[in-house]
Amino acid sequence: MDPLLDFTGKVAVITGAAQGFGQLLAQELAKRGAKLVISDINEAGVHQVADGIAATGAQVLAMKCDVSKNEQCKAMVDAAINTFGRVDIGVNNAGIAHEFMPLHDIEESIMDSQFAINVKGVQFGMRHQIKQMLTQGEGIILNVSSMAGLSGAARGSAYSMAKHAVIGLTKTGAVEYGRHNIRINAICPFFTLTPMVTNFADEEKQSKMGRSAPMNRLGEPKEIVAMMLMMLSPANSYLTGQCIAVDGGVSAT
Repeated sequence: MDPLLDFTGKVAVITGAAQGFGQLLAQELAKRGAKLVISDINEAGVHQVADGIAATGAQVLAMKCDVSKNEQCKAMVDAAINTFGRVDIGVNNAGIAHEFMPLHDIEESIMDSQFAINVKGVQFGMRHQIKQMLTQGEGIILNVSSMAGLSGAARGSAYSMAKHAVIGLTKTGAVEYGRHNIRINAICPFFTLTPMVTNFADEEKQSKMGRSAPMNRLGEPKEIVAMMLMMLSPANSYLTGQCIAVDGGVSAT
């Protein structure tokens, strides 16, 4: 195995792992030797993912976790410690989108759900991951933001607000904990063909969305997860506080 992507013995916790980036990342880390604790609010779905991973011989624990609940995020980290003894990698991936609408039509309830899951869910995950990593003297956290966290997102204002907050959490965490050998970064994908996109955009709409990227298409989940693996690499030991766009060239325009 290439030592740059060798995760043998590393313990990773991943939220939102019943589908999309979380599912694929869990599968790829397991192939490379990681031990996993994966969670999702979709309990049946995340157990199904875990069963598939376990069938390959990898060690994996699945559990339900509503990331908007602090105690459930703590329970996930506690499960990793109790089962595997440590937490080397924390991936705060769980998130939700909202229907496209102009800013002046955004109701308080939409703001509340975006903040509860996309912001508090990341902070709760980081909080408990960092506490354990401080006792170990090392660790890496990867938060999933979005291109909407790096720029304006027309008709997606509440989502953009929340994903900008993830950038702030990431950079602040990197500054606070870099001296403790805890690296904290964020990945910022453009529209990607995960259920978050495919569930609300038909093929015609997907094609239209893709035309706004210089590469003239939407991203594939495997392309985003490839960058996530590189950002999490144990060999990538001097990268922290960075919010990496994987966007088909959108940020270059």
